[in-house]
Amino acid sequence: MAEELPGAWFGFGFCGFGQALGSGRARRVLSPEPLRAPGAGLDVYRVSASWSYTAFVSRGGRLELAGAAGGAAGGCRDAWASEALLVLLRAGPGPEPGAELQAWAPGSALRGEPLWVHTVEAEAEGDDGPGGKPQAGPLPLLPCARAYVSPRPPFYRPLAPGLRARRLELGAEHALLLDEAGQVFSWGGGRHGQLGHGTLEAELEPRPLEALQGLPMAEVAAGGWHSVSVSETGDVYIWGWNESGQLALPTRSLAEDGKTVAGEAAGLHEGGPDVKSTAGGEDGAPTPFIAVQPFPALLDLPRGSEAVKASCGSRHTAVVTRTGELYTWGWVVACGTLPQHGLMSSVMSAPRIRTNETLGRPQRSART
Repeated sequence: MAEELPGAWFGFGFCGFGQALGSGRARRVLSPEPLRAPGAGLDVYRVSASWSYTAFVSRGGRLELAGAAGGAAGGCRDAWASEALLVLLRAGPGPEPGAELQAWAPGSALRGEPLWVHTVEAEAEGDDGPGGKPQAGPLPLLPCARAYVSPRPPFYRPLAPGLRARRLELGAEHALLLDEAGQVFSWGGGRHGQLGHGTLEAELEPRPLEALQGLPMAEVAAGGWHSVSVSETGDVYIWGWNESGQLALPTRSLAEDGKTVAGEAAGLHEGGPDVKSTAGGEDGAPTPFIAVQPFPALLDLPRGSEAVKASCGSRHTAVVTRTGELYTWGWVVACGTLPQHGLMSSVMSAPRIRTNETLGRPQRSART
């Protein structure tokens, strides 16, 4: 989880490149550990993790990289790490208020000149927040809330004038936007149902999710090819690709092992998910599994827990509840691959995490 929250930062997962996701004593951190952030006494304000490196931003504006990419810089307000691009939001060079958006090659060690620079002007139209400052989320959404940064050219992409963004999340091929009214928009590639419109077609422009209209959302998160939203009342809606159980719906790998029971998760099946079946049910009948869920499905967390925060990796999902519990599910270790890593902020005790399997239903990892 890469968001500013009070308390200490913890990390877990693959850290073979020295990404500082834990104590640094192992290539894989199987249970959440306090982050071994670079720099003595670095007061971590924000963390952005890519697969092979991690970017840490301190409250004083210090940026430190750890892992396959190294380097440091000052004057940073935010950082967004990906394998193709490292994007920094830094204080502008002049005396006027504003910020400078910089795109760097991760392996550059922040030396020389950035690949691309864009001056981000603060809005001057109305008092959107305290002191008239616009209310916008972290990168890739820009402070003006009218544009966002993309990992591929053109790096700076304006939003439609009618869209007032509160948060924006990018998946491998799609984008999710949460507006001020709590409405969810999606666009980009849709071949795995990750757009939530009931089809597998791409959308070139932001399109509202009709299945969620009238349900104000508080959070959105995008995985590689799946999506999650959390309502203001704490309900979790999830859709897209379920290849590794990242939707917490019955999946092929678990169905073949006889570990899943059909219908464990109740959902909005308007138009129906892409349901298939395989032999191996307890009664001898084929066991259904869901490969693609093209509409938002309502996911019931254990014990009726209410969610406040969601985050996605490429093929896994994490949710934090109102009572401070962290639930994770999806791809952990399968077919000889290494576990994806995650980040979370705030103090936790008695961490529990399952490893060496694909998790097809929410598992409580820790209490935060």
